[in-house]
Amino acid sequence: MGFNVGETYITVRVRRHPDDERYEELRLLVDTGSTYSWIPRGVLERLGVRATGRRRFRTISGAVVEREIGYVFVEYGGDIAPTMVVFGEEGDAAVFGLHGMESLGLEIDPVTRQVKRSEALLAV
Repeated sequence: MGFNVGETYITVRVRRHPDDERYEELRLLVDTGSTYSWIPRGVLERLGVRATGRRRFRTISGAVVEREIGYVFVEYGGDIAPTMVVFGEEGDAAVFGLHGMESLGLEIDPVTRQVKRSEALLAV
């Protein structure tokens, strides 16, 4: 995982389903070098999130690890969107990745390093 945006954090609510009243509020390090968000396994299990498969990932140190993946809904600033997450194991960083940022239409302001709404999303 590449921490290329500095120490920027985001607080999101994570749910198994958009209508689910149960959620966990998490403060995560934003890592746009990570495709997916890495959420501790215990949090995902408490919410009833089920793994849908396994994927291999290359860490910032160059190691290749295999982890379970699944889907959740993340909420930020009144918006809610689906995103793929990695079931983080002990020792894994808890981060909010690029897929989650894009799903919510968010970006990092390069000057302030704060999370902000994208002015316009890329289109073809």
